[in-house]
Amino acid sequence: MELKAKLTQVLPLQTGEGRNGMWKRQEIIVETEGQYPRKVCISIWGDKVSPSVLVVDSMLNIFFDIESREFNGRWYTDLRAWKIDPADENAPTAPATGATASQPQAPEATPFTADEEGKDDLPF
Repeated sequence: MELKAKLTQVLPLQTGEGRNGMWKRQEIIVETEGQYPRKVCISIWGDKVSPSVLVVDSMLNIFFDIESREFNGRWYTDLRAWKIDPADENAPTAPATGATASQPQAPEATPFTADEEGKDDLPF
């Protein structure tokens, strides 16, 4: 999945050692755009992003996977980023219809008008 959001907070780096060796996790808080902005916590594992990209108040394009798991009868959902890029502020944004640059837009409909005699040109 992909999300364009503003970085609002960088949480402290967490490190540890597991059965597969050393690990590190960086969590960030981003705020979505729109009429009702939402704050979202996203985890970054390993060396998936350079710290120079994580600048507070910058717009980011975040590519992530969603995963849920059960532990002791409770479910936990994790958003794991696998790529984070700075959003290009000068690039045109995709239309709200979900069309992208590779998808052609539907042509605009022309309004129906009756002919001069007040009859329409429909065969029925």
